[in-house]
Amino acid sequence: MKNWFELNIVGTGRLPLFCFFVALIAAFVATRVNVRLIRAKVGWFRNVNVGEMHIHHVVFGVVLMLVGGVSGLMVSSASQVAYAAAAAVFGIGSALVLDEFALILHLHDVYWEEEGRTSVDAVFIAVAVTGLLLTGLRPLTFDYGTPVNPGALIVANMVLAVITLSKGKIWTGMVGLFVPVLLVVCAIRLARPGSPWAHLFYEKRSPRKLAKAAHREERWRRPVIRAKIAFQEFVSGRHDLPSTRRGRRPT
Repeated sequence: MKNWFELNIVGTGRLPLFCFFVALIAAFVATRVNVRLIRAKVGWFRNVNVGEMHIHHVVFGVVLMLVGGVSGLMVSSASQVAYAAAAAVFGIGSALVLDEFALILHLHDVYWEEEGRTSVDAVFIAVAVTGLLLTGLRPLTFDYGTPVNPGALIVANMVLAVITLSKGKIWTGMVGLFVPVLLVVCAIRLARPGSPWAHLFYEKRSPRKLAKAAHREERWRRPVIRAKIAFQEFVSGRHDLPSTRRGRRPT
């Protein structure tokens, strides 16, 4: 294991990315444990308040991202270890910010509401993308083994990614950035009902496609979505339960 780590992580210059990855996951888990303990009124776990002002942990995340980002710029060429430490600080800040991504998106506190699951999705996507980068994959650079100009391939992959994402296939679209073969398949297949693509091309122009997409959604995607939500709730807590703590929700 040590030899593998030195060869594939340190030797390839991925130590800062690895430290960011580990810090992101650890900070997210620690944050979720903290807010669940606050929600359950366990021990000394309490919200952070200054007078009447409730301080959300996204504030601490922004500060840590600035500290980690600026520090990384200062030490990146001097020491890989210092650069890795700055990346870890940036990863902690990123976890705190992404954990309240739904608050930033909706501009009001939806942490324990249905919309709050957006934050968990954002963290999962960040972890997945970083994990793929750690394996050595790079977005939009997959070579199909053709003599086509690399720039043209990148443009084509970007177009396919936009089509896939507009069809409501977020996860396959993100993974497809690293394995563009998936983008080809997803760009051809039916869009999800409710997606921008379905609104533009199915609702008025092709009701049969919309009905078929809705049938596939109910038959194949709903069980997967339920499993994903169950895993999210195992990690981050139930979003449909009222807080046992009076007043504002945990930070």
